[in-house]
Amino acid sequence: MMNSFKDIMDTAKQGGVKKLVIPRPVAADMALLADATAAGVVFPCFVGDKKTLGALINGSPLPAGKYDFMEENDPHQVLNRAVTAVRAGSGDILMQGGVALQEFLDVLCDKERGLLPKGGIISFVSVFPLLKREKLILVTDTFINNYPALIEKQHILTNVLQLARILGIETPKTAVLAAIEQVNPGIPSTLDAAILSKMAERRQFGKAVVEGPLDIDCALSQVAAERKGLQSAVTGNVDIYLVPEIDTGHLLAEALVLFGGMQMAGVIMGTARPVILNLPFVSAENRIVEIALASLLGGKGGGNG
Repeated sequence: MMNSFKDIMDTAKQGGVKKLVIPRPVAADMALLADATAAGVVFPCFVGDKKTLGALINGSPLPAGKYDFMEENDPHQVLNRAVTAVRAGSGDILMQGGVALQEFLDVLCDKERGLLPKGGIISFVSVFPLLKREKLILVTDTFINNYPALIEKQHILTNVLQLARILGIETPKTAVLAAIEQVNPGIPSTLDAAILSKMAERRQFGKAVVEGPLDIDCALSQVAAERKGLQSAVTGNVDIYLVPEIDTGHLLAEALVLFGGMQMAGVIMGTARPVILNLPFVSAENRIVEIALASLLGGKGGGNG
């Protein structure tokens, strides 16, 4: 079981080198990729104009011979070329690089040319080391899905449970968050939480414990839960926090980083191959952990969908 970012890095190194494809890289990517290459986690492959890429690499700390090129002189085809290569198995991991976020997501989710498996959805998981408990906690969805309906929450939960198991959490404990801990027909998030909890009871998510609805104090404190008449293996010992919508998820993740001083790394789940985004609230030192997470998801070149 992985309990820290160091554990994630160490396990990724043991899994062997993965080929990371990055379209239109920028200077900020080069030091990161040099560190990830030196750590034995990835072998970068740059997609774009060879002359421009050569100048970028020559001014970087990346060692000679520790990278590959995929030449594409048409700037409108660079991203498509990178995605096609990863989809075809010529690369294990896709990284955003210098492509604009919305353009990147549009191609990623395109049914014909993207990396989205049929019938699935992608979601974003924020991973935090909880130092006092020496464990990792996962919060989702913190970036992609704005106001997910029940069926989308089912996919989001499936996605995060897969990540939890890759991290070695055999029976993940999930708190499905809502404003209150009681089912209230006037608050749709409480209904969704109750249904997901019942689905888990019937083993529709495999070996997992899912409790909801839970408000944040019941999720964090067993004492608070018992005071409100709740008894559960989840309360006070949560592995996964499933939020009701993007406002809650994104603000919670940023608050933990900016107010709480916690470290965070994030990963896209639900794609056919591992994908890495460039997000402003992930620190430079934790971006290499995101590469390690993607490496873990890829296994021996496999996907995470």
